[in-house]
Amino acid sequence: MMEKNDFTKGKISRNILNLAVPMTLAQLINVLYNIIDRVYIGRLPHVASHALAGVGITFPIITIVIAFANLIGMGGAPLFSIERGKNNQSKAEEIMGNSFALLIICGIILTIVIFLFKEPILYLFGASDTIFSYANDYISIYLCGSIFVMISLGMNSFINAQGFGKTGMYTVLIGAILNLVLDPLFIFVFDLGVKGAAIATIISQFVSALWVLYFLSGGDTIIKLKRESMHLKLCLVKEIITLGMSGFVMAITNSLVQIVCNATLQQYGGDIYISVMTVLNSIREVITMPVSGITNGSQPVMSFNYGAGCFRRVKKCIRFMSVVCVSYMVIMWLITLAIPDIFIKIFNDDALLLEKGVPAVRLYYFGYFMMAFQFCGQSSFVALNKSRQAIFFSLFRKVIIVVPLTLWLPTIPSLGVMGVFLAEPISNFIGGSASFLTMLVSVYRKLPARDDRIASLEEMSMVQ
Repeated sequence: MMEKNDFTKGKISRNILNLAVPMTLAQLINVLYNIIDRVYIGRLPHVASHALAGVGITFPIITIVIAFANLIGMGGAPLFSIERGKNNQSKAEEIMGNSFALLIICGIILTIVIFLFKEPILYLFGASDTIFSYANDYISIYLCGSIFVMISLGMNSFINAQGFGKTGMYTVLIGAILNLVLDPLFIFVFDLGVKGAAIATIISQFVSALWVLYFLSGGDTIIKLKRESMHLKLCLVKEIITLGMSGFVMAITNSLVQIVCNATLQQYGGDIYISVMTVLNSIREVITMPVSGITNGSQPVMSFNYGAGCFRRVKKCIRFMSVVCVSYMVIMWLITLAIPDIFIKIFNDDALLLEKGVPAVRLYYFGYFMMAFQFCGQSSFVALNKSRQAIFFSLFRKVIIVVPLTLWLPTIPSLGVMGVFLAEPISNFIGGSASFLTMLVSVYRKLPARDDRIASLEEMSMVQ
């Protein structure tokens, strides 16, 4: 089994695609969790727009939950892969066990804290009295299953890190199919509305979490999740959190941007523009899904080869990942410019939503291909354990560029509410360029031209 999932062998493109294709499908299916909820909620009679805006207000909280899953899963998995590349199985096992324990602890604490302060949080995030009840209904139930979300997302990274891309896809597929079936049942048949959407989601995530634990503790995995490896070690916890901080900061800053956007949109445009932003966020999740699949599929391959000293293969990974992601994003940018109304109608065909949404889509996604450079730069930093660079560029685009622009641009009389949507393309051009160019200069060019493994073999031959 170790031989089968040895990423130092075979074509780089094939190794990446063997992981990326099922991971991309998994991303698509994962997006369906929330997208399906929004599509059904957007069809609720009489209250669709308000219900959709209410669920949109909860996005930052859901993003925070995902951020903590990323902190641990995306921090532990690359370290796990590097140790696998070094053939250090015992340390890899400890990293996985410590990551699982951290997910449980963080999940419990996070659920309690958010539940205690959810009312002021929702109003802070932009809820009006009209849409508060919908937001409160959805998030109150969702929080009851947040620990299942963290386990399924966080620990699935360790399934993919061992080369089991299809199994990782099944994790999400199981939950998505359940969600697809349960959503209309709870929303319409049981007439639970927004509450029904949340119940369907947490049941689905619970089953996904069970599947992850079943596989990682079973006989088909390379490295098992064992109880004795769950005893926390401070040095490992520090390594996991430091490297995972990039994914955490990226998710937290996404949440921060959503909060600022919703609050600013409420001030300058009202509930209808929060509905527009909810649709834009949903479209973005779908568009960026293949890019996330390619970059996430590239990370285990890069980390494994980096740990094994196969630096030329690491460079090939970066080149392949970059070309594929940028090419795809250029195509998707052109499609969103050409037919923005088609994307909006997936969720709701309300005339006012279309009137406000079409120009917002064209502006928000202008030059969106630059986002691919951000993804590729970030993924390379994380895969090669360059935590400082990864954390900085996670903060740079969102906190230093997007948030100030979102607050300032709407104050320009000629822009108004459209200034909120203009902040995104500006940040993509600046942040994407800075991240990718820094990666090329500080990481790509500094990788040795010669592989450690080949050099070791030549030295042994000379000695003999």
